[in-house]
Amino acid sequence: MAAIGSGHSGKDIEIWWADEARIGQKTKLTRRWAKRGTRPRAFADLRTRSAWIFGAICPEKGTAAGLVLPVCNLHGMQLHLTEISRTVASGAHALLIVDQAAWHTSQKLDVPGNITILPLPPRAPELNPVENLWQFLRNTWLSNRSFRTYDDIVDIACHAWNQIVEQPWRIMSIGLRNWAHRF
Repeated sequence: MAAIGSGHSGKDIEIWWADEARIGQKTKLTRRWAKRGTRPRAFADLRTRSAWIFGAICPEKGTAAGLVLPVCNLHGMQLHLTEISRTVASGAHALLIVDQAAWHTSQKLDVPGNITILPLPPRAPELNPVENLWQFLRNTWLSNRSFRTYDDIVDIACHAWNQIVEQPWRIMSIGLRNWAHRF
């Protein structure tokens, strides 16, 4: 942080976290509240059409930037970086923390000037609060449903992402980490 801060003196440093989640027809079943002794029905779809939510959050500000895309690859990451760059506060610099997926750390990425990418240690997804955000989105809006078409998947994924964007307090609650934000 000190090295990044000194390289961008006079600018606020925003800590952003990013990851992707597959949303699709092959959904997971989650727990449901029901009257004791009853068995509520839940649909399980075995088809395999899916879309990807590329999501990034800045828990300190309660802001987010996301895209719903048909594939998860280097081109999608480039589009996501552009979206994050537009969302970073004017005059600020974003430290974007990501896992070590090939498309996150590729030298082929054209990283915008207001973003510095910092990879997490390998095999440590629990350090990324966006993983908890995906869990919340799945439990709240994405599980226990059946998607008829690919457009339904995209519509529901966009709806779920827009719902979380409209709740900055939820982004803060899920995303803030003492070890990252209280230094």
